[in-house]
Amino acid sequence: MNRLQGKVALVTGASANIGGTLAAGLAAEGARVLCADLVPDVAEAAAGRITDAGGEAAWVAGDVTDPEHAEAAVAAAVERWGALDVLVNNAVFFHQQGVLDMPYDVYRRQLDVVLGGAFLMTRAAAGAMIERGRGGSMVNVLSTAAWQGQPGNVGYSTAKSGLINFTRSVAMELAQHGIRVNGFTPTATAPTDPEALAAMEALLSRPSAYRNDFRAQLPLGRLPTPDDYVGAVVYLASDESAMVTGTNITVDAGATAKYWPWTPHPVA
Repeated sequence: MNRLQGKVALVTGASANIGGTLAAGLAAEGARVLCADLVPDVAEAAAGRITDAGGEAAWVAGDVTDPEHAEAAVAAAVERWGALDVLVNNAVFFHQQGVLDMPYDVYRRQLDVVLGGAFLMTRAAAGAMIERGRGGSMVNVLSTAAWQGQPGNVGYSTAKSGLINFTRSVAMELAQHGIRVNGFTPTATAPTDPEALAAMEALLSRPSAYRNDFRAQLPLGRLPTPDDYVGAVVYLASDESAMVTGTNITVDAGATAKYWPWTPHPVA
């Protein structure tokens, strides 16, 4: 498959769960991918999975809230491959607490990673795309928690919701340069990576005042896997979506479209 042949992509938050899978999916369609993550081993492993599969990738480590890292990551892609065509803002700091018990500094850190990181990476990538003069595509990874009120997860929900209008605003500003900016909304995800799966199960098993029965609420009957998200992001990154900007594609097994009291798959 070569829907992204000749394009260069940068993916932040390239863990083995959603970010790393999206990076591999872009590479499978012909993109050369720079995998970025706060943890060097994670970024390196993401790039390694791509090269092991026959794709072309490199990696860089750093904090998306550091302006120097944002500029350096973009510069690394341009220096290595001569361009940057696609940016996927996926980096996240996930810390699930509510307004009554979440420390303010942790709340601010969560917003800084999700919103501040998207701001810095978008600004750096836009500069490179404008200088080249051939446009580009940016995809901001949202969440169903961005569109609905999830109790006990105030920092994440607020940050992801902020990305909705960040996406619209930046899309309007960069349209004159041929740069498209869109959102992509996944939902609670069933990781295929064993470590990511164990981490998710540990999170779901934590005592909580708020009951979340994810599987029972999904009309399509199962949690999406990271692989289920690749097609939508490849489409947004490709020239097939040349007239798509400032909007969102949702892959959530029907969760946000469902009438709220209906439980399609009740668990006895």
